[in-house]
Amino acid sequence: MSKKVCTVIVGTGSYIPPTVIPNNYFLNAEFYDPATGQKFETPNEDTIRKFQEITNIEERRYAESDQATSHLAIFAAENAFNSSGIDRETLDFIIVAHNFGDIYPGTYRSDMCPSMANRVKLGLGIKNPSVMTHDVIAGCPGWTTAMITADSYIRSGNFKRGLVVGSDLNSRVSDPYDRDRMIFSDGSGAVIVEGIESEVPVGILAHSSRSDNDPVMLKMGVSLNPNYHGTELNIRMAGHKVYAYALSTVPGVVKESLDKAGLHLTDIKKVLIHQANEKMDEAILTRVFKLYGIREFNPDVMPMTIRTLGNSSTATVPTLLDLILKKKMEDHAIEPGDLPFPERMKLPQAMTGIQTGRCD
Repeated sequence: MSKKVCTVIVGTGSYIPPTVIPNNYFLNAEFYDPATGQKFETPNEDTIRKFQEITNIEERRYAESDQATSHLAIFAAENAFNSSGIDRETLDFIIVAHNFGDIYPGTYRSDMCPSMANRVKLGLGIKNPSVMTHDVIAGCPGWTTAMITADSYIRSGNFKRGLVVGSDLNSRVSDPYDRDRMIFSDGSGAVIVEGIESEVPVGILAHSSRSDNDPVMLKMGVSLNPNYHGTELNIRMAGHKVYAYALSTVPGVVKESLDKAGLHLTDIKKVLIHQANEKMDEAILTRVFKLYGIREFNPDVMPMTIRTLGNSSTATVPTLLDLILKKKMEDHAIEPGDLPFPERMKLPQAMTGIQTGRCD
């Protein structure tokens, strides 16, 4: 049997900001109704309780005031190199997935020039001028998109080893007057990938993608507070529409990816899903299993970090993967030969073996 080039993960790292923001942080917030522009009359205690029931988010992490998105990315990458022992000068490329570039306290302006990948290379002290750098901006599925890109680079034979980072600092693009700000958090995750020759498929086995352009589900908009006359744009998400879309489309994309890899759902040990909403993730997984005629399953197949880390967008899946591989999540482990399934949320896209799914 002839050997083929396969993309495998050889190192992981993450950075979880130390500042913990519990739900009671929002008790004195002013929340406005996006439909009417009027301040909600519901007491914040009730709003927060309902929010926690729906999402299972109890707390999230915010970056320090002197940190920007690229700093978080550098910290996660450093963690990956330090824990793997890989020489950073041997990289052929760096891809950083993010959504808003560097945003500093006191401003909503996005700074993306030079690119986050260039800033990460500089921050890591890499001297090799041949290391290619570029960014991926693709919403919450950005890291998965970057992994698909990295896999294509390596399979082409033009590149041997690369760093793929997902980093976002969502706390500075969230509208202070929007209830959805409670969903978002800050963080970064990183993996080192390299190509190996193998007679049997290993590493990334397959991926399946779908993109539906709906400007209503996720966009940027001015503050919900009609008395605030600033022109800054904040992240705006139509939660119910995203929920319905995810449940109707993601399971099919997941199955398509598994079919491409020649796998059955029962071959999968762990499902690593984007940490957006725990109840929604459970509903998606339930529908995936139903596609295979399975009505009951062990919920331990889907490790979750959202309860304490919130939704850090591009960082959720690589952070989750790093925590599991480093034995930092009780009762969860991924061993050589296992088939974890990282799945991203918000417009579907998947990748097997590592088997991944994406939804943006």
